[in-house]
This record gives sequence, C-alpha cells and structure tokens, in this order.
Amino acid sequence: MSSQTLTAALFIAVVLLTVGITFWASRQGSGTTNFYAGGRSFSGFQNGMAVSGDYMSAASFLGISGLIALNGYDGFLYSIGFLVAWLVALLLVAELLRNSGRYTMADQLAYRMKQRPVRTAAATSTVVVSIFYLLAQMVGAGALVALLLDVQSETLKALTIVVVGMLMVFYVTVGGMKGTTYVQIVKAVLLMTGTVLITVLVLAEFGFNFSELLQAASDKTGKGEAFLQPGLAYGENTTSKIDFLSLGLALVLGTAGLPHILIRFYTVPTAKAARTSVLWAIGLIGTFYLMTLVLGFGAAAMLDTGPDSEVAESGGNLASPLLAEAVGGGAGSTGGAVLLALISAVAFATILAVVAGLTLTSASSVAHDLYATVFKRGQASEKDEVRVARIAAFVIGGIAVVLAIPAQKLNIAFLVALAFAVAASANLPSLIYNLFWRRFNTRGAVWAIYGGLLTCLVLVFFSPVVSGAEGLVTGADWSWFPLSNPGIISIPAGFLFGWLGAVTSKEPESEERYTELEVRSLTGAGSETAVGH
Repeated sequence: MSSQTLTAALFIAVVLLTVGITFWASRQGSGTTNFYAGGRSFSGFQNGMAVSGDYMSAASFLGISGLIALNGYDGFLYSIGFLVAWLVALLLVAELLRNSGRYTMADQLAYRMKQRPVRTAAATSTVVVSIFYLLAQMVGAGALVALLLDVQSETLKALTIVVVGMLMVFYVTVGGMKGTTYVQIVKAVLLMTGTVLITVLVLAEFGFNFSELLQAASDKTGKGEAFLQPGLAYGENTTSKIDFLSLGLALVLGTAGLPHILIRFYTVPTAKAARTSVLWAIGLIGTFYLMTLVLGFGAAAMLDTGPDSEVAESGGNLASPLLAEAVGGGAGSTGGAVLLALISAVAFATILAVVAGLTLTSASSVAHDLYATVFKRGQASEKDEVRVARIAAFVIGGIAVVLAIPAQKLNIAFLVALAFAVAASANLPSLIYNLFWRRFNTRGAVWAIYGGLLTCLVLVFFSPVVSGAEGLVTGADWSWFPLSNPGIISIPAGFLFGWLGAVTSKEPESEERYTELEVRSLTGAGSETAVGH
C-alpha cells in the first residue's frame, strides 16, 4: 500500500468516526440547552478532555513544533505562553463564569446591563475571534493534505479547505454541543497518543538523552548556541523585543477571553465540575506542551530546516508530520509512511474538532445573543433559535473558507496568537470589570469590547502581517505599525475604553444587580435562569 493510499484511508477513517459520533449525538436530545451546552451532562473529567481537545489545536501540534524547529528557544515561548494562560483562566474566570452565565459569554455580561447593546457587542467580538482562529485551522488543513496527498495545485489546496469547511458545518448543525464535545474527547485521546509515540521515538534516537538532542539540533541548524538561547527570533532589535512582550501578553491573557473555551464551562452541571475540568485540562495541556519541546528540537535535529527546505516553506507547519516520517525510517520506508499517515490523520482530527468548536461558539452567539435577544427581544422559540444557529454556522464557515485560501503561507501558531490578541483586547476587559467592579455599566462594556476590538484590528491591518514582503498582500505595503502582534497596545486600550465608558456614563448604578451577580458567581445560585434587564 502506497503512503498516499494509507494516508487517505486513515483520513477517511477519522472522518467516518467523527461523523458517526455526530449522528449518534444528534439523537441524544433536542432544544437549546442540548444544542448550546450538551444538556450540561458532562463530568469534570469529560469536559477537561474536551477543553484540552478544543485548546490543543493545529496551532499547537503543527505550528509550535514548527516554530521551535525554525527558531529554537524563542519558538518554545509560544508553548509557555499558552500553558501559563490556563492559570489566568482558572483563577479569574472559569468558575465565576460558569456560575453566572447560561450559554454564551454575553449572558454573563448582560446580566446587570442593558441587553441589546451589550449582546450585540459581545456577539460581534465572538464572531471576529472565531474567524481569526478558524483561519489558522484551515491553513493547517491545506498544508497537511497538500503534503500527504502530494498536492501541488493551489486549486486542490483550496478545495481541501472547502471540504474541511463543509465538515465543520455538518458537525455543528447535526451534532450541536454534545456531538462537538465527543469529537473533541476522541481527538484529545488521539493527539496525546500520537504525540507520546513520536516523542518516545525521537528520544530513543538520542538514547533518551535530552541534552544530546539539544546539541544535535543546534549543530544541525548551524546556529550553534544561539539556537538554544533567547533572541534568535525576537532579539534582533528593540522593536522585535517589544513585539515579543506584546506576543507574551496576548498569549497569557488571551485564553481567559476566548469564547470557544469559555462556553465549555457551561457544559458541566456544577462549579466543582468546572474547576475539575480546568485541572484536568491543565494536566493534559501541560504534558502536551512539554512534548512540543521534543517534537520541535527533534525536527531541528533530524530534518532540513534551512531557508529553502520543505519545513521552512510551510512556515514550520509540516515539521511534526515530516519528523514522524523520519523517526519511522525516512521517506520511502514502510514505517515512515505509516507514522506520517498516522500523525497526519491525528492532526486532521485535531483540525476537525477545533473548527467544530469554534463554529458552534460563533453560531450560538449569533442565534442566542443577536437573533433571540436583540432582534426578537426574548420572544424567539427554541426551535427557531436552533435553526438560526445552524444557518449562522453555514455563513461563518463560508467566511472562514474564503479568508483562509490566501493565508496559506502564514504560520498557524502565529495566526492563533492574533486571535488571542483580539480576545484579550475585546473580551477580557469587559469580563474582568463586570465580575469585579461595582460601578461598571452598559456603556463601559460596549466601549471596552468595541474599543479593544477596533484598536486590535486597525493595528493588525497596518502591521507587517497584512501588507509587505512577509504579509498576506505582497504586492503593496501600507504598514506603519511595526509590531506583528498588537497586544501591548490593544489590551491596555480595551481596559482604558471600558473604564472611560463606565465613568462618563450617566446610567444609574445598580447596586442590587451587582450584589446578585456577585452572589451568583461565587455560589452558582440560580445560574440556570440568568437574564438581564
């Protein structure tokens, strides 16, 4: 059996497995609670598996290992940022959010504020963050299938992205949260198993001596000790050092504002289960990110990562699959073909699970926040709400597909870092203020979300990411903002706009409403009936 046939067979097996799970889940119940929150029927362990499955995206598996392979120590900073971010999520928002909301981030924000402006802002932010994140997953899918099926044609790569888009819409429209959660649990098991296997095989190549692996990586790249020390990617000048600080802020603060992670806390029945799920997620994610060290430095030690190599040409996205082929016996060998196909199928499952979670989140926000509350003023039936969520999934999937096709050359971990910057700039300030500041009000929430969101998007548009030699648009250059990640400016801007909006508003303080929210967030009392005024 050729490696292409084997890969195609494994891809089809992964797709059939996830499709089967989705059909099974679709028969387990109906209604909005089932569609948005899986009937709140998942245990802390199950939700922890699903959270880690949602979080360990193609950006982690393909993007970070690629960045380590290309940039050494500086690439590993992504792993550290993504992991530390979980402590912020655990300490600041996980339990409080689960206790004080129902289905979406906006439920919690709108509880003590005017419904329509706050829900409109929150839904807008949710959709923008989700589309940025979806872009990264689609780019990963295109790169993977191009490698495995030896596709050179840009048209076929684009077709791959379209197929992934169709699959993700199917998972959401048919399976809802229950189907999506089980797909993510299966994906977490596959990803951890595949990563452990490759990690053990790479370490075996170097006698289980990590120091020897690092030495081999620094020698093979020709960069010597510089490869193992800070500064290779971000130490060139003051601007790049500030860019690194900006990236770190976005990574560490972004998780606590990611809508597709936040809504996972609504799928568990109790606050204790929410805490348990975060602890399980931290354990799994921490173990995984430690293994990205071995994958990244292993790729640097065993593969060609020079400027014209296949790894560099893919922006580092193909480092893990090519490393799997190398430890299996190299190109052309049976072992190499089997491992390449296996790891690529795991990566494909990763992409499918994450895009399903993202699409469900944004579709839920459009249906629950915009349609049911803003347009229908709470008069929509459950059946209509779920129908609108399914239509929204089609539209959002279509937008993500169209935007992903020109973004094929960008590293996916880098694209995800932009999504984190948007989440930390727009969502986090409003969530933190709402939970901990008594004077916070409707204008503050709206200004925090739109102020952080627009600041972030404008700076990204005028950064080297969008235009210039390295950007999405290579034929022109309108960049004047020097940083690739805008977090260092846009995150404080979100907090500043939120404060400014709150203190300049003449809206009367609702002392009683804040006290209710405080009690609810700390105890979970009445969380099934969270409504605004």
